[in-house]
Amino acid sequence: MDFAHDERTRELADRLRGFMAEHVHPAEEALARGEADPGPEWGPPPLLADLRAEARRRGLWNLFLPGEHGAGLTTLQYAPLAEITGRSPRLAPAALNCAAPDTGNMEILALAGTEDQRRRWLAPLLDARIRSAFAMTEPDVGSSDATNIATTVERVGAEYVVNGRKWFVSGALSPECELLIVLGRTSEDGPARERHSMVLVPTGTPGVTVRRGMSQFGYSDDDHGGHAEILFEDVRVPVANLLGEPGSGFAIAQARLGPGRVHHCMRLLGMAERAVELACARAATRTTFGRRLADQGVVREWVAESRVRIDQCRLLVLRAAWRMDREGNRAARDEIQGIKIAVPRAVEWVVDRAVQIHGAAGVSQDLPLARFWAIARSLRIADGPDEVHLRSLGRREIERQLAALA
Repeated sequence: MDFAHDERTRELADRLRGFMAEHVHPAEEALARGEADPGPEWGPPPLLADLRAEARRRGLWNLFLPGEHGAGLTTLQYAPLAEITGRSPRLAPAALNCAAPDTGNMEILALAGTEDQRRRWLAPLLDARIRSAFAMTEPDVGSSDATNIATTVERVGAEYVVNGRKWFVSGALSPECELLIVLGRTSEDGPARERHSMVLVPTGTPGVTVRRGMSQFGYSDDDHGGHAEILFEDVRVPVANLLGEPGSGFAIAQARLGPGRVHHCMRLLGMAERAVELACARAATRTTFGRRLADQGVVREWVAESRVRIDQCRLLVLRAAWRMDREGNRAARDEIQGIKIAVPRAVEWVVDRAVQIHGAAGVSQDLPLARFWAIARSLRIADGPDEVHLRSLGRREIERQLAALA
């Protein structure tokens, strides 16, 4: 197992760090100080257009997507780049056209889309001319068990008719959002995980009603298009808008979530690294009871524990990426579930200690720490709560151990 960066990864990482230092962090600070136009409600700040143009000029575009449609990087090559962008989650991923949910949506369009679907939706997404949203979670059922998804996608002649209610539809409030990818029930027969399908719904389709925007711990995530509650009432789309085959919705979702969890986890580690830097700088300059915070034993323990947890998690994620590249997502499902459990927990802990070291400033809008904490805590629920992953990972481990003893 070799996690050393190859020449291309090193070159891109150096280029990306320069872009972050010269353009992203100054833009982030200008927004935080109120010196830059924040843009329309739920929309990106105008300065994002300049960041995107500069990222494209530097060859830092669509780095997340392997194969012919993207930069051609492996998961292991992209992982450290995702970590760098995580240091500024508000701007950096979007500047590189590597922001969720568009990344996952582009992946599944590239994987399962027809030529017409790719031409109509994937091409403009790759060019950042439009945005998209992913509609899976529902308020009226326990969506942690995805077989509960109750939204119906019924074939009627040459159309599919969609009825149901979704919420936390990421990206749907963006003025640039033109596509909703909706998971719904297409059959009541057969295995539980073969009864759902994905359908492509243009945002302007009659019957699509955006009820409200949802916040996460008070953060609206308006820069990335927010999280919407959407009602689908007799929404009709052509049969050609089905993504993949009928009943393949869960299989497509799993193909989408595997790489996405690596991206999320590495971005979280970027946030954690920045939190440690901020904490150490603060501890070195603040004095209480006649001593610097950096000289207090408890602060040193927090910093040491943070370093250990970050480095442990990075190795777990890189191992998952390495195995995904070598053996495929399914073979790496234990590792993928492992990082989904471990990384948000660890980063939540690290950021919490950084907040504590900063005192009142740590919970304020003057620093990114409160937003970092909210992101880490939310990701213990998003893409499946901890308990779901613990349940299935524990079941497989017990089965392996019993089989070895037999």
